Amino acid sequence: MTDGGTTRKLAPIEGRVDARLTDLRRLMAEEPADPDIVAEARKRKESALLDFGIAQSSVASWLYAKCHHHIPTTAVPTAAVLATGDGSRALLYNPHFFLELDQEGVKFVLFHEARHLMHRHLYVDEELRSDPRFTLAAEVAINHVALLRLRRDSLPTIPGKDGGPPEPTGIDPRKIHAMYEEDLRKQGLQPLPYDEFCYTDLTVYGELRRMKSLEPPPMAYCVHGDDDEIPLDPETVEQVADEVLREVVQAALRGNQSAREEVLNLADRSADGGERIQRMWGGLGLEKLRGVTPVTRRVEWWQRWLVDVLASKLEDAERLVYPKKHGAILLALGHDPMLTRRGPERKKVVLIALDTSGSMPDAVISWLTTLVGQTDGVESHWLSFDGVVMPFVPGERVLGGGGTNFQNVVDYAEGRLEVAGKRLMVEPDAIIMVTDGYARKVSPAEPDKWIWLITDNGDDWPDRHHPPMACHRVTSSG
Repeated sequence: MTDGGTTRKLAPIEGRVDARLTDLRRLMAEEPADPDIVAEARKRKESALLDFGIAQSSVASWLYAKCHHHIPTTAVPTAAVLATGDGSRALLYNPHFFLELDQEGVKFVLFHEARHLMHRHLYVDEELRSDPRFTLAAEVAINHVALLRLRRDSLPTIPGKDGGPPEPTGIDPRKIHAMYEEDLRKQGLQPLPYDEFCYTDLTVYGELRRMKSLEPPPMAYCVHGDDDEIPLDPETVEQVADEVLREVVQAALRGNQSAREEVLNLADRSADGGERIQRMWGGLGLEKLRGVTPVTRRVEWWQRWLVDVLASKLEDAERLVYPKKHGAILLALGHDPMLTRRGPERKKVVLIALDTSGSMPDAVISWLTTLVGQTDGVESHWLSFDGVVMPFVPGERVLGGGGTNFQNVVDYAEGRLEVAGKRLMVEPDAIIMVTDGYARKVSPAEPDKWIWLITDNGDDWPDRHHPPMACHRVTSSG
């Protein structure tokens, strides 16, 4: 695009973080180009966002709705999302650049920048993001998804300099794969085919790390792909990304097929990103969207889950009493009476019952023993059970093997059944059941107190109880 037919307007950013980018008021007030150019660029941007909202990208549509300002500016050479520490969010776009693209090209660039913010949210590890190979992997992964989602065969292009051939706007994932294939074959290694190479974002990164020689190509058309020159405050990114993903998941749950496809694709592509990412998706309700029960998903952090659930049931009680004499004096003086705390707090009671008819992982029992033993103010009661309930001492071998009866444990916990000639004389604050789940279902009087740890290949029926009981799978490795 030319201004007056002579000057190319792809102004580079001056300095690492242009001071203009931290002053949104100044950016909004600047006149970056001829009003007709700005108006046409804005029209293309609005049309792209409309297409996103209708069918193509719910994530991009919601993200740009969260950007409080859309600012045409020559402070960026192409386009970028800005997120500052004061919570400001803005889409910055160079109107000259947008007019060098066709309408579909504008969509591609906006999709790319939206996906960059999601990458920043998902892969927060600074060491990872500072690796040039991960930077390149992000470009490859984002453009691969953009080509698929926007149904393109190739990257958008802009006119070449000085009448030269058109220039692609970004990193071509197939060209990077070709470089990767050539490098690995020279090493005598077997490269992955393209689809497997791009299977997840971290697959791309892992495969690029196998390369012996890699010179990342310049990323002239992606501001965020080159040294993070545009501010992306981590807390603001986390906030906006969480808001966007939550709303997209909710739209998917309401039946929006486009939102469902996109959010499941994004989740699948980040599936090998570690515990934090999987917890994030679990918290957003992804398992419900997949038709999977979230509280019983088999994961390796069941210990953390149990600590959190148990803590919620063992919150310190506040014994508050009304001091009659002191209260009468306060009333006589015209003051409101105050409640005071008196006496020692009673210990919390945890009942742990182990199903001896199923496969009881030793590591699970050992870890439970440690957990309860290290929890302050807890009085623990241990049982083993199959068809009958038996006392159990941690460290002893679990014996049994007959039929299983959960109702006997319920009766003992609720004070109706004697074990070894004694009833439970205290009221449990929490009951932990370690079992394979295969027995007649029960309905305790206070289901919110019950925590079910379901062993390998067990039945997670407690989660389907009404109301649901806390329920999680444990792994045989503990």
